[in-house]
Amino acid sequence: MENETQTAVIWTGIFSDANYFGRYFRDVARHADDPLNSALAFCMAPYFSLTMHESLQKARKIDPDISAVFKEGTIAISARSRHSLKLFEDTKRGIEGQISYFREVFTAHSAKFLGNTWLPLARFLETDLGLSSYDGRLVSTTHAATFHLGFEPNELLAEGSGDKIRAVFEEYGSYFAGLGASLDDQGAETFVTSLSPSILDEPRDVRASKYYRKVFNGPETPELNAILTTFRAMLNFAEIVVSSGVDRQHLDYTAFKIGYLSLYQVLRSVRILLDDSSYRLTVRSAAIADRIVNLESARDMLNPAAKPFRNMLMHYNLPPKIDIAKVDLSQPFFGTIPIYFPRHDTFSLIRLVNQCGATAAAIFDEWAEGD
Repeated sequence: MENETQTAVIWTGIFSDANYFGRYFRDVARHADDPLNSALAFCMAPYFSLTMHESLQKARKIDPDISAVFKEGTIAISARSRHSLKLFEDTKRGIEGQISYFREVFTAHSAKFLGNTWLPLARFLETDLGLSSYDGRLVSTTHAATFHLGFEPNELLAEGSGDKIRAVFEEYGSYFAGLGASLDDQGAETFVTSLSPSILDEPRDVRASKYYRKVFNGPETPELNAILTTFRAMLNFAEIVVSSGVDRQHLDYTAFKIGYLSLYQVLRSVRILLDDSSYRLTVRSAAIADRIVNLESARDMLNPAAKPFRNMLMHYNLPPKIDIAKVDLSQPFFGTIPIYFPRHDTFSLIRLVNQCGATAAAIFDEWAEGD
């Protein structure tokens, strides 16, 4: 009985994600030439990769040949992209590893985009960082996109990189289709249909070295500021885009999962940053970071007793110590919400996550740009 329940939970989660992404691609296809689609692709990439990477581990046990849909290198790209969601919880990189990675991104982008103007006096006008905003709020940057796509920094700047990105996304689509995703008109609409291309701001191009000196922790920590800018974009994407047009009393498994994991990983990473004395935060930064992680809603999400819920969303498996008798396949998230959030039911947890996400995103905006 335990194995049957575990299997049912795994495949229910996988099919829910695959179907959601099928509907997402369907909704995007209705606006094929919309510039909004490019921004969305960069924001959604790590969630595609997470689903592909984690579900593939399970699917291979049933069909060892299922990975044949992927070209050489795609699985490695997906693994790097999927790990980008872990942020400072990435045990292979940690804080220092992520900072080192962003140094590589800085170097690659500045080498590509700076020093090209034939008139030296005009080179101060050159830019090497693009900022994408929706309704006035940052949702992606070219550095964040590089981080989340899973390609090596220089590879994304080479000729034909757009074709490579498109090819990987097409492989993802074929894989999700194999899991049951459909592009037909059946099923609920995704957040894409509620977005308005008219309020997608024109991309803003800036000089990275100047921009990062003015945000978050100040001029002494540009790489850390770049990572915090990525956190900010993730929170805004989850708050504005994923929740856009969704009934706050309705639980869509995958939309909720995207929002929950984005929020959890940012909160957890801020907590890790505060606890690591190797990285000096200004007095202002430390106070704001402490304010974020000590929101009542953030404390609920970061409670170690709730960590198995996050793990289930990441890996599809039921937590190993769960009482199988309390698992209910007919309930949202299989009846596990009251187990890991005793003070909440499904709808109050939705409210908790939405409230926490909105508040944390607003504080991040304040942290980035305030005095």
